[in-house]
Amino acid sequence: MPEGPEIETENLHETIKEELEKEGGGLLKTIALTTAFIAVFAAIAALKAGATVNHALFLKTEATQLQAKASDQWAYYQAKGIKAYVHAASQNAWLAAGKEPPEKLQKDIERYGEEQAEIKKEAQALEKERDAKAEESEHFLHTHHGYANAVTLFQVAIALGAVAALTKNRPVWWGSLVVGLAGLVLFGMTLLG
Repeated sequence: MPEGPEIETENLHETIKEELEKEGGGLLKTIALTTAFIAVFAAIAALKAGATVNHALFLKTEATQLQAKASDQWAYYQAKGIKAYVHAASQNAWLAAGKEPPEKLQKDIERYGEEQAEIKKEAQALEKERDAKAEESEHFLHTHHGYANAVTLFQVAIALGAVAALTKNRPVWWGSLVVGLAGLVLFGMTLLG
């Protein structure tokens, strides 16, 4: 019987086990580093999302306050109009009685008209400022959604990284990288947009 080459099987099993542990350890380190990198961006995106939504709410509150002030001005405008109308009706009563109305009535009617014009300008300026604040608030809300969606993608990538680390599954880790990259792209677009 011809003799074949001798292979030491004792050391072979141990060597294979060590190589598998080395490869798994290297993979785990790589997964840990990439997941940590993704987590940093997730934290930054979460902070930006919180800041933008807070700013949007602040602007929305300012817009609401401006609306209240504008409404007050319009009520004041109406009050001046009613006073002018009452004075005009009083003036008409004097005329209907065949008497000359007091000069003060006509002066008051004119004064109320002038005051109404000023009040109207002020109310319209407040409404314009309100609209600008509301529009700016909408912009910040839109930006918030971009950051929030990036955070979601980062969280999914981190979860996939954890699954890849537990199972030592490279395709799952690659999926984690792809989702993390998508989150990074969305984060960058939102940051620059």
